[in-house]
Amino acid sequence: MNRLIDNSISIYEALQNIKEGKYVMPAFQRQYVWSMEQVEKLWDSILLDYPIATFLFWHLDDDNVTWDTYFCNFLYEVTFDNRKQADTVNYELSNINVNKTDTAVLDGQQRLTSLFLSLFGNAFIRQKYARRKNSGGIVTKLLIELNKNKLTVDEEEYNSKKYDIKFSEKVGKLSPTQFEIKNILDPRFQDESTRNKAIEEVISKVPSDSKDYARNILNKLYNKIFVEKLIRYTEIHDMKQDDALEMFVRFNSGGKALRKSEITMSILEAYWPSAKTEFGKLLVDSYVGFGTDFIIRSALMIYGDVVKSNISKSIAEELKNNWSEFKKTLKNLEVTLKEMKIEVSRFASSWNVLLPIIYFIYYNPEYKNNLDGIRAYLIRAVLFTYFQSGTTGKLQQMKSRINENDYEITVDMLNQMNDLRVTDGKIEDILNEEKGSRVASEALYFLSLDWRNNHFKYEQDHLHPFERFDGNKPISVSMEDWRRWRGNRNRLANLHLLEGRSNSSKSDMRLADYYNDMNDVQKAEFIKQSLIPEGVSLELENFEEFYEARKAILKEKIRELLG
Repeated sequence: MNRLIDNSISIYEALQNIKEGKYVMPAFQRQYVWSMEQVEKLWDSILLDYPIATFLFWHLDDDNVTWDTYFCNFLYEVTFDNRKQADTVNYELSNINVNKTDTAVLDGQQRLTSLFLSLFGNAFIRQKYARRKNSGGIVTKLLIELNKNKLTVDEEEYNSKKYDIKFSEKVGKLSPTQFEIKNILDPRFQDESTRNKAIEEVISKVPSDSKDYARNILNKLYNKIFVEKLIRYTEIHDMKQDDALEMFVRFNSGGKALRKSEITMSILEAYWPSAKTEFGKLLVDSYVGFGTDFIIRSALMIYGDVVKSNISKSIAEELKNNWSEFKKTLKNLEVTLKEMKIEVSRFASSWNVLLPIIYFIYYNPEYKNNLDGIRAYLIRAVLFTYFQSGTTGKLQQMKSRINENDYEITVDMLNQMNDLRVTDGKIEDILNEEKGSRVASEALYFLSLDWRNNHFKYEQDHLHPFERFDGNKPISVSMEDWRRWRGNRNRLANLHLLEGRSNSSKSDMRLADYYNDMNDVQKAEFIKQSLIPEGVSLELENFEEFYEARKAILKEKIRELLG
């Protein structure tokens, strides 16, 4: 059970904690991205008595930090480009000693880093066309203007600075009315007995009509940094790393929501810098549209805990060191499905269903001896919507079952699992699916594997046109039967796949007319591909007989598909 403790400290206390190594950042933190203007406005807000929001801290101890939990230290230097935007900086990862370091910042990294750089660090500006480095360039200082007559701010402009605070690239001597904000750390300002004298020395060259203004700024700056408890924070105790990752994703959404996988990818790159490049090569080759989430989850399935979804150093190294074998597994999966006439691209947006097969293939070199098990699992998982809910738990269930079954996926194993066991009720549910549903689409796809041409585009089509049931009912049909027929017209037993151009020309043509317009070869092909029952009239008046006969055919075909 997490414990929450609310507290507040001064800016100086917080920055001292950073300097002494008490505060760190989790390895999954984002890079420092603030611009110079954002830093300037942060200080402006502080002097305007605006709150700078609440911070979220994670208390670290031996119970929630393992040997392979990595953290980042705060930056002592940052380089801004010529547009005054922070360049991406790679934080250095390190282990921690919880006796010294006991706090990780989950929310507030950008603000604390900005304050730390302003008072304890260094900022540089890289000139245009200069070679990009982690640091270096022209030194810049954060200054505040003490002469109110020289202010370059527009107090009337919305969202503009009210104090003249800005970074300056001046290398030489500063204007006597400009004060470098980090100089407030001079011991003379901190000592009450010398503070007034130090302030008077600073403002000695300030025009007399601005001395009170300047004196007020310096006193206020001192109070804001050393006296007022502006760092208001909530510290979370007894929280594990995976929960910290989840909380970080939620609290660091900003204007664009962060997905957990994006943070996980940043952790992986910390351990394996070329991961994203290698992932890109693999995805372009065979798995276009799948995304890095698919690879990360596959790695967790093979090397880690797919429920926790947390990349650790050991998992990252396993993936890196076995990358060739991992790629080979995904290639084997593609080839295996192709031999079953199933395109792997079909699962680009539903790839969780592939993960147990990937696990099976990776750990069982003899996987080709049990292709029936792979096929049965895949089609059952899709048509029974196995992963509709509880995805990670079901992936772990499949992983455990495969382990218990000597790294095999077999039909017998599937028959022992309630969710994947074939029953008449589940087949009936499939047959009752309607046009447009995912299950109906997948059922028609699998039923057409033996004849479909992957170069053509196919569409779901009604055999007896949908619109024919909107007109007057046939005289020989009772109103009760007609209502039932209308309820069944959109279900699987009245659906088939038709090549796009043929579907366009068929439109709402009566099924009997459509069939009679064909030659003998076309008729034979139509009956075979669309599983048309023989000896049954195709006239609308005989819809119920046609529907039940075709439903019986589909029932047996689906049972065969399910193994």
